[in-house]
Amino acid sequence: MMFEEIEQVLAAAPVEAKRSDYSSAIIEGNCLAKPTAATRRLSNQRLAELYGLDPSIPAFRVLRRLWDIDQHARRLLSVLISIARDPLLAATAPSIIFLPVDAEFRRDPMKAALQAVVGGRLNEGTLGKVCRNAASTWTQAGHLEGRTFKRRRLVDATPASVAYAIYFSHAAGFRGAEIFSSAWLRVLDTDPPQARQLALEAKRIGLIDLRMAGDVVELSLARLDPHSARI
Repeated sequence: MMFEEIEQVLAAAPVEAKRSDYSSAIIEGNCLAKPTAATRRLSNQRLAELYGLDPSIPAFRVLRRLWDIDQHARRLLSVLISIARDPLLAATAPSIIFLPVDAEFRRDPMKAALQAVVGGRLNEGTLGKVCRNAASTWTQAGHLEGRTFKRRRLVDATPASVAYAIYFSHAAGFRGAEIFSSAWLRVLDTDPPQARQLALEAKRIGLIDLRMAGDVVELSLARLDPHSARI
């Protein structure tokens, strides 16, 4: 998910930056310290594919707002938007999310999950490369630990990361109490009671509007993305 790169880019551009500003920071400003113009352009392209780097894209707009609110959430914010924008990474999620804590990560289940989605469109070499890249992403996010042999670790969800997961859950069509048991919240290693508690904390710090009474859940995301509420 190129976490170090996106962290450097967002540090180099102001909060109100437009797509052209991000491109300029990467290519002309060389904020990533790449040795050639070609590698700078490639980084700009790849980061735009993963993150958008454009405030007209709602998911990136919300990410950019949350980025400075909770620095501890940045890795989880990054993996959530990467899953949303990269269908191959999304296909690998079940092989990680449902892996027991401290269990050793093996590529075969991840490869099988990918094959179930792509069928025969990717050859063995490409599948292997996708698995390696996905394992690296899940390691950067904190779900895996280790180099040669990786093991499953639990990540620490925060109010900001839960608010972002709720945002994606809502966009995917989840409503009411089912939001808290959606796969987006499972990415954060939260069960429904934990997700509810962190959602209430997100409400307390002004990220979302939320009312809960049993299984009745009233949610508004206008605070999370005020721009969308105005258009």
